[in-house]
Formats: sequence, C-alpha cells, structure tokens
Amino acid sequence: MTTTGPTAGSRAGTATGIRLHAPAPGWALTADVVVVGSGVAGLTAALRCDAAGLKTVVVTKARLDDGSTRWAQGGIAAALGEGDTPEQHLDDTLVAGAGLCDEEAVRILVTEGPDAVRRLIETGAHFDESSEGGLELTREGGHHRRRIAHAGGDATGAEISRALVEAVRARGMRTVENALVLDLLTDADGRTAGVTLHVMGEGQHDGVGAVHAPAVVLATGGMGQVFSATTNPSVSTGDGVALALRAGAEVSDLEFVQFHPTVLFLGTDAEGQQPLVSEAVRGEGAHLVDADGVRFMTGQHELGELAPRDIVAKGIMRRMQEQGAEHMFLDARHFGADMWEHRFPTILASCRSHGIDPVTEPVPVAPAAHYASGGVRTDSRGRTTVPGLYACGEVACTGVHGANRLASNSLLEGLVYAERIVADITAAHAGNGLHARVPVPVPHPEKPAHPLLAPEARFAIQRIMTEGAGVLRSATSLDTAATALQQLHAAARDALDEHGKTSEPGVDTWEATNLLCVARVLVTAARQREETRGCHWREDHAERDDTTWHRHIVVRLNPDRTLAVHTTDTADFPPTRQHQPGHRPQEQ
Repeated sequence: MTTTGPTAGSRAGTATGIRLHAPAPGWALTADVVVVGSGVAGLTAALRCDAAGLKTVVVTKARLDDGSTRWAQGGIAAALGEGDTPEQHLDDTLVAGAGLCDEEAVRILVTEGPDAVRRLIETGAHFDESSEGGLELTREGGHHRRRIAHAGGDATGAEISRALVEAVRARGMRTVENALVLDLLTDADGRTAGVTLHVMGEGQHDGVGAVHAPAVVLATGGMGQVFSATTNPSVSTGDGVALALRAGAEVSDLEFVQFHPTVLFLGTDAEGQQPLVSEAVRGEGAHLVDADGVRFMTGQHELGELAPRDIVAKGIMRRMQEQGAEHMFLDARHFGADMWEHRFPTILASCRSHGIDPVTEPVPVAPAAHYASGGVRTDSRGRTTVPGLYACGEVACTGVHGANRLASNSLLEGLVYAERIVADITAAHAGNGLHARVPVPVPHPEKPAHPLLAPEARFAIQRIMTEGAGVLRSATSLDTAATALQQLHAAARDALDEHGKTSEPGVDTWEATNLLCVARVLVTAARQREETRGCHWREDHAERDDTTWHRHIVVRLNPDRTLAVHTTDTADFPPTRQHQPGHRPQEQ
C-alpha cells in the first residue's frame, strides 16, 4: 500500500537514526575534516584542506593508491586544446546527458576545469606531450574535439593517483588505510560529527573506531559491484551512498548506471572486475564489428563508434540480440604493433594475459557496469542535504552527468568539485569557527538498527541486478528484481530477534548490506522512470518522454527503512538545504 511520508527536505525527515550493527568504537581520532576515499576527488580535497591549515584525516578502504582512479585508462577531459572552448565542452556534455544535466553544474565544470587540470599538473601529474611540447590530446565518444589529456598512453588514472598519493605522503598527512567506513556520526542538532569505521588487519588502530570532525567529505567511489560483471574494483560496494542514506541524505539518479560498451569479454560466467578496453582505442580509429567483420554502428549516429556510451552500448546489445551472439568485436589490427605498444600498453598487456592479441586479431567485447551517474545529491559546493556532510566524485550526484556521463568527465568532476568543497569548508571555518567546534556525537541508538545480510547475499544481489536491472530493462524484469530484493530485505529484517541479533558484523556482511541498500534504490527509481533516456533503457518504454520525465528522481531512507521517493520540478536540482513545497514522497 502506498502512503504519504514526511515532506522531502524537511528537518523532521532528515535523521533516520539507522546505523549498521557494529561494535562500539574502541578508539577515536579528532580532526577538522575527515575525507573518506583516496581517488582523485578525495585526495584533491584532502590536499587542499591541509594546505588551508585544516587538520585533515584521510580514510580509505584499501591502500592509499588503490582507489578507483588508478583504473581510469582514457584520460581527463578539459578545453585545453587550440580552438576548443568551455562552451563547446558544455554542449557535448549536455548532449550526452540526454536532457537531465543541471546546466549550472556543467558550466562550473567546464569553466573551472582547465585551471583545475593545470593545478593537478603543478601537483606533480605528468601527462603525455606532443612532439611540439604541449599536451597530447585525444578524442573519445561524445566529444567533437580532441580534448582528452592522457598519461602513459592508457594509464592516466594510475599517474594521477601516483602524483596525488606522493603529495599526500610528502605533507605527512594522517591517513587510515584498509578502513571500511560504517556510519555518519551526528551531534544533538543533527549536524555532522564524524564517522565510524572498521580498520581491517594490523596497524596503529584496529577494529571499529571513530574520527570526530565537524566536516565529512565522502569520496568513496562507485557501486559497480552491485552487478555481476563490472569494470569497478572489488571495493566499489556503494558504501558512501548507503552511509548517506542511513544518515538521512537524499540520493538521486541512481537508475542511470553507465555500462561501458567495450569491456573485454571473458565468458558468460565471468564475475567481478572485468578488464576495460578504453574508449580512447575507438578514439584513435578502432572499429566495432560483428563476427562477419561488419561495422554495425555506421549510420546509427553522426559520430558512429564515437557516439555517447549509452548509444554504443545499446548498438552492441541490439546486434548481439539480432545475431544471438554473446559479444561483438573491436578491431584495431590496423594500428600495428608499434602503436599498440606505445599508446595502449596497459590494454595490450591485459588482452594478451587473457590469450588475445589485438595486434593480430579483433578483441571480443561486451558492455559491463562501469559508472554511476547518480549518487548522493549535492549542490554546486558539494553540500548534501545533511549539514556538514559533503560528497564529490562518483559517489556524488552534482547534476553534471545527467542521464549519461560524457567520457572522461569523471576525473575532471572529481577535481573541480573537490576544490569547491574545500572552498566551502574553509569559508565555514573562517566565518563560523569550524576549527574551534569540537563535535559531540550522540550515542548509538539501540533501534532502529539496520539488519546485516549474510556474506553470500552479495552474489544473490549481483545476479538479481544483472538479470533485472542491467543494460536492458522492462517492467517485468524490474518487478522481478524488486520482489527478490525485498525478499532479501525482509529475511534480514525478520532474522532480528527481540535482542537485536543479526548476521555477525564484519566486512563481508557490511558490504552485502550496503549493496542491498543501493540496489533497492536503483530498482525503485528504474521502475518509476517509465521512459528510455541516456543509459536507462526500458524496452517497454522505448522513447524519451520529456513531458513527464524531464526531471530527477530523488530518494531518501525513512526510519522504518522504507524508501521516500519524489521528483524534482525540472532537470535542475533544487537547493540542498531549502524545503521545496509540493513534493509528496511515496513509501516504497
């Protein structure tokens, strides 16, 4: 039955009181800012905060250099080339976003982006240069100009990660590695007071602890592990989005999961992280072909194989359906060995390690989950709907990506919005005495507690999501997925007895619980959006519907763990801290 819940954005509906089952913190650190995540967004925020004189602690789930950024192959997009302009970059981004980009957010990205890249270079990142000594720029899908700066041929993310990690270590910043963030701490006024976390393995701090801080920056990356096959590392389990939901924050656009069109096909049973074949390979002239060598993207879009990713992924899936094939091919044999070895050494090595030589044979490829265009809803300064909680990078939804991220905009978004967050935090520090305020977290509530799933539920969730909410979606597939997820949710809830016992707290159970949380939101939004737009492809609603769906779907978690859903009035996001009248959430 559908009932009316608390008004979206109201203070009464902000705090859920829900936290994961976990031991009480056995140790604590104090800081001005805690940054959760060590990719380009997190480390940029941490470095800028530290440079501003703020005591900053970096918490990361693996090693400092194991963030998602290091896996980025293609590069970072910015209007840095001769004849290119931010306005042209804006136009390409808006087209790729299929009508759902917040234009103000995109304008900030493309205008501030070039200088942000230059500051990254000043920090120590080395990008590939042309024979004339300037940046060597390439082109990717959706871009009408060569504006992608890259490093090491196809190892851009690894170089950016190296530079930022070295800068963090050179400054002697406090870092807590191998730490899974659990929940947000808040004070009696509902403001951010830090985070709880669990440190895995041996170190200065082990087990569950806390970092007390009046500002928390979520930069936890994506949630690709919600699907069976993804380009994301195993740590990408949606922890930041799940934490934000439990804290009462709004999330938006989770239905828009970008499936990268060209992921190395390792078989129908392949699970976990799959090798990416960068879009830059197509940018340099590789062709998508079927088993007969026919270029099937020709004529489907003005940019052909360099159309936005959602269009290419759909083109591949359609051809696979037509021919009953499990994959298509990417043919770049005409590159020759020298170009493969110098421009794409990482991809070449990856393919050869799986018995495929792209110098002499086409590469089998198929779409796989790659990037979450949605996430924790923020404003133009990275502020969420919870005071003191910020988000940037893939965990955030700034409105930049709309219904489909433009290739190589993700690293740039991490840079630009991390810097804007730091500007807001330092302004708060200067104007409101942030540094002097020592937050006092309210005690852990006994109830409502969030039941933990058994570790094996992770694989059940991945199968459910792959079958029901993958590249191709329909009312039937999404209803089936929603029912299966609800059964997992109910089983975990019913397992709680009167003493509040549940599955044993631990990394596996916390991750599985986070995955279920984000999966429920994704499917809820995908069921509601009855249209095809960007990377949300509904077979039963094949057309884009601007009359009904030129707006965002926003979701919150209620104290009883139901989902409160509402839509924005337009494609632009409303302010994060201002009540928007007229929104009546529905309980799901």
